[in-house]
Amino acid sequence: MQRWRGMAEIPGDWGRSVVTIGSYDGVHLGHQLIIGKAVERARELGVPAVVITFDPHPTEVIRPGSQPALLAPHRRRAELMAELGVDAVLVLPFTKELSQLSPAEFVVKVLVEKLHAVSVVEGPNFRFGHRAAGSVATLAELGESYGFDVRVIDLYVRGEVGEGEAFSSSLARRLIAAGDVAGAAAVLGRPHRVEGEVVHGAARGRDLGIPTANLDVVPGSAIPADGVYAGWLTAGEERWAAAISIGTNPQFEGTVRSVEAHVVDRTDLDLYGQWVAVDFHSFVRGQETFPSLDAFLARLEEDKQRVRELPPPPR
Repeated sequence: MQRWRGMAEIPGDWGRSVVTIGSYDGVHLGHQLIIGKAVERARELGVPAVVITFDPHPTEVIRPGSQPALLAPHRRRAELMAELGVDAVLVLPFTKELSQLSPAEFVVKVLVEKLHAVSVVEGPNFRFGHRAAGSVATLAELGESYGFDVRVIDLYVRGEVGEGEAFSSSLARRLIAAGDVAGAAAVLGRPHRVEGEVVHGAARGRDLGIPTANLDVVPGSAIPADGVYAGWLTAGEERWAAAISIGTNPQFEGTVRSVEAHVVDRTDLDLYGQWVAVDFHSFVRGQETFPSLDAFLARLEEDKQRVRELPPPPR
């Protein structure tokens, strides 16, 4: 799959394509439905499927400081889109200048002149252009003038999670913030993931025989509520069951919130400096302090047993 950072990276000989546009943070089940339909349409027409997304999130430019917590960095989103069959992802730097383009200007500059869109696939509430003036009806009108059709897909997947609320990035963020990582996985269609480089911490875990990978997570990531979780840690092609701790380490009077993962039954791993991913399967317990080190270690053994009972990790 090709990935372009800005329109200048689009090949000059790029032909017709099917396009879908959106932030697509998290690539949740509703997003997957729209992207899947775009890929299906592209296969029907024999042309590539292209996803347009933005960096930073548009709200950060329009209302600085309001960017929502990140469900997946752009590299991860691209991986997920590639799994859905997308042929190219265009990451548009969302600037003040871009935000001021009228709907017609955006269509001409991006969809017509650069991507030569033959079909555009969107959800019913899609908005674009300066002050979000453009709707799917606007897009369809412009399509008649510039030679592309518009397909509108109902992206509203629902389930028991959120008491029947439509699946969305906002719902996933709320569930993650509350520690309901199992509920978030139902919205995302996979476990929520946090990524980062393994950095040196206080080394208490190694001294106690329970070494942890301390993550310097991607800034702005959606981090679950403080507590202990069962999940998996991935480094390169290797994946292991792990107990994941989020919080300030109250047992040792810590003050800095961190994300640490202990690979169960392994003390020989050296992950410092490596880029790793942590996938959350289920909540185990909240952060606690214990009356003694022995009591703390005994509870950790219970936590590790919960991790050992995990199903095989998703691929």
